[in-house]
Amino acid sequence: MRIILEGATAEITEKKSRFIATVLSVRSQEEADDFILRTKKKYWDARHNCSAMILGERGEMSRCSDDGEPSGTAGRPMLGVLSGEELTNVCAVVTRYFGGVLLGTGGLVRAYSGAVQAALAASVTGIRTEGVRLRIRSSYNDAGKIRYLLEQRLLPITDIAYTDRVETETLVQQDAIGSLKAAVTEKTNARAAFPLEEKVLFALTDQGPVLL
Repeated sequence: MRIILEGATAEITEKKSRFIATVLSVRSQEEADDFILRTKKKYWDARHNCSAMILGERGEMSRCSDDGEPSGTAGRPMLGVLSGEELTNVCAVVTRYFGGVLLGTGGLVRAYSGAVQAALAASVTGIRTEGVRLRIRSSYNDAGKIRYLLEQRLLPITDIAYTDRVETETLVQQDAIGSLKAAVTEKTNARAAFPLEEKVLFALTDQGPVLL
């Protein structure tokens, strides 16, 4: 499942009505409800603050609200966008300021889903992944070889320490840890050691893994 690493707000206009969408990462229904309430207070003068949320390790819990719009024209389309992006632990609120022109059922569906799509496009997302925080201890001569191996595999250097040895830390997916350790061992003629191998959760992004 994908998760929101950095939420965003986006606005679209349909026939003079303003649709302001905000998406946020949440860990529970209580957090989602609090976010919805805060958004309603922020846009207290708006006619509608419609919402949708997906929660759970596999997105098993979902809820949405049309907040006074015709049934099925707001919350459900918003939820469909979140589900289509395979997101979980996310909440979206779309605030509507009525512009005086009726949009009809189809127009409302397009506007509410389009607003959420715009906010997601401005957000930073990642794929939640089980992995390992691996620390590699090596000589100064071998440290460059290790950096090269990590760059080849698009793995980040999350920490590096210099004493009498060099300790390089990275994040690697669970199913890739064996091949990485084998490559390091081969490249350094078994001179490198692995003093830390800790299971962690991180998010895979276009810029590489991010520790959660």
